[in-house]
Amino acid sequence: MSANALLQVAIYLAALLLLTKPMGLYLHRAMEGRLPVLGKLLGPLERLLYRISGVNPQQEMGWKSYTVALLLFNAIGVLTVFCLQRWQDSLPLNPAGMGEINLDSAFNTAVSFVTNTNWQGYAGESTMSYLTQMLALAVQNFLSAATGIAVVIALIRGFARHSVATIGNFWVDMTRSTLYVLLPLSVLLAVLLMGQGVIQNFSAYQLVNTLESVTYSQPALDAQGQPKLDSDGKPAQETITSHTQTLAMGPVASQEAIKMLGTNGGGFFNANSAHPFENPTPFSNFLQMLAIFLIPAGLCYAFGLMVGDRRQGWAIWTAMALLFVTMTAVSLWAEQDGNPILTTLGVDQTSSALQSGGNMEGKETRFGITTSALFATITTAASCGAVNAMHDSLTPLGGLVPLWLMQLGEVVFGGVGSGLYTMLIYAVIAVFVAGLMIGRTPEYLGKKIEIFEMKMSAVILLVTPILVLVGTAIAVMLPAGLAGIANPGAHGFTEILYAVSSAANNNGSAFAGLSANTPFYNLLLAVAMAVGRFGIIIPILAIAGALAAKKRITPGLGTLPTHGPLFIALLIGTVVLVGALTYVPALALGPVIEHLQMVAGH
Repeated sequence: MSANALLQVAIYLAALLLLTKPMGLYLHRAMEGRLPVLGKLLGPLERLLYRISGVNPQQEMGWKSYTVALLLFNAIGVLTVFCLQRWQDSLPLNPAGMGEINLDSAFNTAVSFVTNTNWQGYAGESTMSYLTQMLALAVQNFLSAATGIAVVIALIRGFARHSVATIGNFWVDMTRSTLYVLLPLSVLLAVLLMGQGVIQNFSAYQLVNTLESVTYSQPALDAQGQPKLDSDGKPAQETITSHTQTLAMGPVASQEAIKMLGTNGGGFFNANSAHPFENPTPFSNFLQMLAIFLIPAGLCYAFGLMVGDRRQGWAIWTAMALLFVTMTAVSLWAEQDGNPILTTLGVDQTSSALQSGGNMEGKETRFGITTSALFATITTAASCGAVNAMHDSLTPLGGLVPLWLMQLGEVVFGGVGSGLYTMLIYAVIAVFVAGLMIGRTPEYLGKKIEIFEMKMSAVILLVTPILVLVGTAIAVMLPAGLAGIANPGAHGFTEILYAVSSAANNNGSAFAGLSANTPFYNLLLAVAMAVGRFGIIIPILAIAGALAAKKRITPGLGTLPTHGPLFIALLIGTVVLVGALTYVPALALGPVIEHLQMVAGH
């Protein structure tokens, strides 16, 4: 790893560490309704929302009622986003005249944004109107992130409380997460991004003159506007040379802010954070990377505050940070090392090495190898999915890093709420294993871990691997799945494995070499996203309810301390072992084989 890379990673981690405690304090106070300044400003609005919706904020829910409210709320969200896409051609704020979205794509996108996945099988600037971008997609960026925060707060209450039947009020948790956390932070970040050049307007698309001619291909049409066919009966293409270019406009900064803070990742533009209107400068890039981990890191500290032992939160934070640094180091090494075939031969097999400085293919020159690899690691460690480089162009091991980070359950800081609640399940598994080793009933934070909690934990750990492995197997067996592969062999397999892993783990990033906007993939990935999200949330809330009802027990001589180096090592080992044992065979068929082929000169 170069000195420049070390410096960039060190600066990023230092900034994240400095912000963790204040963010955690703020989250803790916000969720308890103890914000003096914002409470006075936004408190009347909060109370008005409760009155309009008929919610009694003092009345708490058991885990079943909490779950039903959550599922009903998100089901309404899917329906709303679906309808807005289908009707966008008849709705206002559509200066480019975007038409309605077809059924399978609209369904996929609706499920995607409601589940905090933000998988995009479409190009935003040529598909979605301004109204759809704001009212459907940006709104769900807030609500899906707030859902994650609500779930993790409910789980933490399960650990913190004892001998009670309630875990909070879903409507209150959602309102406070949105009103006091996500909304103020998004306004602040949007202003900072606009200061760096991220656009925010409702202007019509701009036609500008280019310095050089632009040549591109498009479907050839006859006089009646119908596609022409070539001699093979396939749609014919015609070459167009133009001296103008259409620049997409829109309310980008407002969506960009919550896209990062909510670990959503859905880009206003198809190029996502590689687009200069979304991410114009190295400083805006740094702000976006920091925003992705900001709330997940703060939630670790808030967890320590809520359970009455800050060391517990720092132990989780440290385990996440160590995993992150390790995976970042692998990614940076792989991308800076480049392709040995190109390094040896060069462009014409006689000139100087093409990749002697590392793999720059698919990367923005504004950001370079280090920042691109760091961004790829951050966005897949969290369930964000925003990209500032083409993941399909990563080296085999460079591509394995984001793929495996998703498959670990995205617990390395992870998504807003989802990262911490999944990591806490790994902690439960870790103390259970430790208890078996010494023949003692396992305990975590004063609560005995018994059969019910372990059954639910097993379900949580099995849901996404089943979705990923079965979904990938279906895709590679059917012609509809194979038709989307742009590259044959191991890399093509990796493209499918990456897509299903991204959907099931609610990440949303893509290798981008897979043509996935088809009825087959839209349906397959929508099912993976929905089950991957709610198939985990339901047992999480069941565990929260069971823990809240338990009595607190006093730690004894045989109790495993869960805040020291031993527990951190045990937790990391549990995360890695579960991930390794589950996915290594699939990874061997994709990136591992491709790496061996590359080293062998193929």
